[in-house]
Amino acid sequence: MNKNALEYAIRYGFIVLLAGLALFFSLYASGFASPRSAVFIFQSVAITGILALGVTCTLVVGGFDLSIGSVATSSLMLSAYSMVVLEQSAFVAVALCLVMGAVVGLINGFLIVKMRVPDLLATLGMMFLLIGLQRIPTQGNSVATGMSLADGTVAEGTFSAAFLWLGRHRFDLFLDRLLPVPVVLFLVIAGLIWLFLGFTRHGRLMYAIGSNERAASLVGTNVQRYKVVAYMISGVLASIGGILLAARLGRGDIASGNNLLLDSVAAALIGFAVLGAARPNAFGTAAGALFVGILLQGLTMMNAPYYMQDFVKGAVLVAALVFTFYLSSRRGGRRNA
Repeated sequence: MNKNALEYAIRYGFIVLLAGLALFFSLYASGFASPRSAVFIFQSVAITGILALGVTCTLVVGGFDLSIGSVATSSLMLSAYSMVVLEQSAFVAVALCLVMGAVVGLINGFLIVKMRVPDLLATLGMMFLLIGLQRIPTQGNSVATGMSLADGTVAEGTFSAAFLWLGRHRFDLFLDRLLPVPVVLFLVIAGLIWLFLGFTRHGRLMYAIGSNERAASLVGTNVQRYKVVAYMISGVLASIGGILLAARLGRGDIASGNNLLLDSVAAALIGFAVLGAARPNAFGTAAGALFVGILLQGLTMMNAPYYMQDFVKGAVLVAALVFTFYLSSRRGGRRNA
């Protein structure tokens, strides 16, 4: 493979694959190319994509957050509990969830930078802690209006219309009720994270920390602070994902976020292959989430067995990473030759 072809494959191979996949399903899956199908794909990956952007921020500083799925489900349960059981307003429920996400991120960061606990172990421990903690107030039951409480009373609160708006409202765009609020929030958050990481001093310093933490420290970067901030961003974004999921479901379903962690990590890692970045980046993460959504939606519309979906996701993830790092290593070898 000559130098120009190799460079083209590294930079645009994933984009060509994404376009080819969309074209294939458009031809062979009836209705795939419709506007509503396209919006459904975005809706199906919006929450996963928001969580994946949080994972991306921790990957940028050389870390990894395994607690995002449990933070999202804890946010889901907390918002439901605060409105249904405590009968609080939507504003209070959202504020509690955001604070909870930030506090979890702060604790993760403290364990990693101050207690010197490896990031995988610290966030894994937090994951199990939250999984257990979110089940205690309801004794492992889902939260819904009319549920029986431990003291024998019945929960009489309801999800407010303002809260449900976050997960169920659709804006008119060319067609009536086409664009869901979670999709808009996903695109806005993706744009903000992309601008922050790629075009601000703070974002460049975070990349410097992930690339060479010691060198970044020697030039005066407050490495510990930026690492803590990265995990706090991850926690807040995960809590936003949980809020949107609760608003869409209209109940605190304790099992509804089981796949959030794996799907989010897959999207963030697939993003390494986008435009030959070979590093975590917001645009790649959003494209990775979209790729997974297109793949799963197309397979579903072609009546592929549901039990094949995880296998296909895993195969795509492995192929994307091998493609990215193998070709990138060849490019590096050619430049050093």
